[in-house]
Parts: sequence; structure tokens; C-alpha cells
Amino acid sequence: MTDTASPTAATTNRPEPSAILEVLHPITWFPPMWAFACGVVSSGAAIVENWLLLVAGVILAGPLLCATSQVVNDWYDRDVDAINEPHRPIPSGRIPGLWGFRLSIIWTLMSLVLALFLGPWVFVATVLGLALAWAYSAPPLRFKQNGWLGNAAVGFSYESLAWITGAAVMLGGALPDGRILLLAFLYGLGAHGIMTLNDFKAIEGDKQMGVRSLPVQLGVRGAAWVACIVMIVPQLIVSGLLFAWVQPVHASAVAALAMVQVTLMVRFLEDPVARATWLSALGVTVYVSGMMVSAFAARAAIAAAG
Repeated sequence: MTDTASPTAATTNRPEPSAILEVLHPITWFPPMWAFACGVVSSGAAIVENWLLLVAGVILAGPLLCATSQVVNDWYDRDVDAINEPHRPIPSGRIPGLWGFRLSIIWTLMSLVLALFLGPWVFVATVLGLALAWAYSAPPLRFKQNGWLGNAAVGFSYESLAWITGAAVMLGGALPDGRILLLAFLYGLGAHGIMTLNDFKAIEGDKQMGVRSLPVQLGVRGAAWVACIVMIVPQLIVSGLLFAWVQPVHASAVAALAMVQVTLMVRFLEDPVARATWLSALGVTVYVSGMMVSAFAARAAIAAAG
């Protein structure tokens, strides 16, 4: 690996605090924290009375679990980053030596410890999330090398497991209702399509590095269609389920939000490479809005059944 560290960074034995924060990528914490909030709402538990559990769960979902996945990814991408993005904390030397790996272990252990205090099913979800985080980036599996596996790992980890964790935390660590598990799975599946949108900005680089993203495997147009279908179909299934659970207003709202995304996707399909970021910004906002609508629907359905 090319030595790109500055003289100051090269002589220090410990990482700079600002570099630690940077390698944890706080901007990426929103998706799992939002999914966790959906789990909290869908659980049906009183939120105000359990605010300490809520705070602990948010910390677990974002600053611990998601942050762990980010630092693990940066550590195992350090050689590539030294070429493409030498200013990043690990290749620049602001996080020197083995500190990138040490931070990965420390954050993994902190996640497990907090999860232990939040109940058995929270711990199970946390273990699965951590396993996916390591498998995504670390050899020999490195799911990120394949668009089908890598995007699924991120989608289920950031959306499904975070949603289940949010519900389980508020239920004292118990296994959430089957309707909650089903919604979490479907929105995690849809997130696979969202992750595919991110792959359009790095097609040439992925080809050079041997990364088999979906645009590389299927071509631009094929991957664009897969991304759209994988995003929309789970939402239509969710809408049907909400109708079946006698939540017609919520079901109609989810269907309407899906149609808004379809409208955006028609324009995206005209030029997927140029408009992938545009669809990601607008479409994902609508997508996560549907998640919260569905969470309130599940809450109402569970309350009505109970």
C-alpha cells in the first residue's frame, strides 16, 4: 500500500478523535435509525414511558451497529482507498497502524454488550447484523464483490434487522408480532433495489476492480429495471397486506407513495446512469415515508387484534 500519510500522522501512535468520527461515517446512520424508529412505532408499546429503552436502541442502531459496518468496510478497503481516496482516515495515516482493525473489534464488542442488556431477540438481531457487516467487507466472503449478495446484506441489515430491533427493544427483548417481522422483511428486500441505485456511479471503477455489481453483471438497463422492480413489488405487497389487516387508509397511502416512485422511475429508466442519484434522493425519501406509514398501520392492526 502506498504510504500517503502526512508526517504528523505517521509519527502518532493513536488515531485523532476527528478521524475516528470520520471513519464511523455518522451520515450513514440515518437509514437504520429510521428503520429502528419504524420498529418502535409498530411495536405498539408506549413510547414515552420507555424512553430510556428508545435512547439505548437508537444508539445501538446508529452509532454502534451501523458505525461498526462502516469502520469494518473502511479497514478492508484501505488498499483501494490508498489509490482512489488517499485522504480518508486509514490510508492517510490519521488512523495509524492496526487501529482501523482495533476500532472494528471495539465497536463490535460494544454493540454486543449493549444488545445483551436489551433482551434476547435484540441480541440475536444484533449478532446477525454484525455477521452481515463483517461478511460484507471482510475476506473470504466479501459480499460486496457481488451485487446480489452485497446489496441484500446491506438491505436486510440496515432495514429489516434494525426494524426488528426497534420493536424488540420496546417489547422488553421479546420476539415481535409476525406482522412486524413480515413488514421488516419486505422493506429490507426493497432496500436491495435502493442499494443498486448507488452502484451506477461506479460502473467503470467496479469493472476495473473486479466488483460484480448489478450494472456490471446485467448492464445498465437490466440493472435499472431490476432496481425498480425490487423496490416497487415489496411495497405493493405491503399495501395488499395492510388491506388484509383492515387498514385501508394506510394501505392506500402506501400504494400512492409507490405510484409516486413509479413516476420517478419512468424518468430514471430513460437515462439510469445520469439519474440514479436523482432517483435515490427523491425516491428513497418517498420509500421511507411508506415505511413509517406501514409501521403505524401495524401498530393499529395489532392493537385491534389484541
